Amino acid sequence: MSGCASHRLPSVATVTPPPVAIAATAPPAGSYPGMPIPARLADGSYATPNRALSAAATVWHFRAGLNVAALACRGPGDALVAARYNAILTRQSSVLRDSEARLADEYRSGGGTAWRARYDHAMTVLYNFFSQGFAHDTFCASATQILAESETIAPAAFPAFAAARLPVLDGAFTDFYARYDRWRAGAAPAAITAPAPPPIVAQRRAAPRATPWIQLDQVALLPDPEGREVHGGAPRTLAATRPRR
Repeated sequence: MSGCASHRLPSVATVTPPPVAIAATAPPAGSYPGMPIPARLADGSYATPNRALSAAATVWHFRAGLNVAALACRGPGDALVAARYNAILTRQSSVLRDSEARLADEYRSGGGTAWRARYDHAMTVLYNFFSQGFAHDTFCASATQILAESETIAPAAFPAFAAARLPVLDGAFTDFYARYDRWRAGAAPAAITAPAPPPIVAQRRAAPRATPWIQLDQVALLPDPEGREVHGGAPRTLAATRPRR
């Protein structure tokens, strides 16, 4: 035989998947992309109204924070929060009056006749700071714990108690700033595009082998039905079945 059986090679289809979009990490709860927060200072802290305070200002700012908690922290124990804050006003009244008077003197000594306007503006900024909603839950939880602790604090120890606990109230907000800064430093603008996975190669099954075309060479192969010997001659086809498509 001079010919060989042949069949079609399988066709190959290559499908390239689109790039995979991986959603960027969500910002901290209560925040949003582009949210303005105080810049981090050289020592790693944040500028808040509760930095670098005198002893009198520390007590008065501490009272202001607890006042916001008594007004804004609502929940199953809100009546107890308000009652404990009112108890501080009664138990620590002399300490609070003295602290407010000395703080007013600090503003008055700053010069000018507008000291009261500066004082009122500072108090507005302070109350607004403690009222920021993004840290509400953490702030209220801290304030609730501090108010519970305050029930055993004597007036003589209250300034030291205020100095130790004011950073806790402040920390509800500065901790949020730090979390937001970490998110902002590592966040993608919208989505991170991962490399596309390898192409998927789909192979089509080869068509079944068809009956091959067989061509006889010019040699004597088979006797014919009459018994005569078949000698070589022009090639002829015995099977002519075309491959099935």
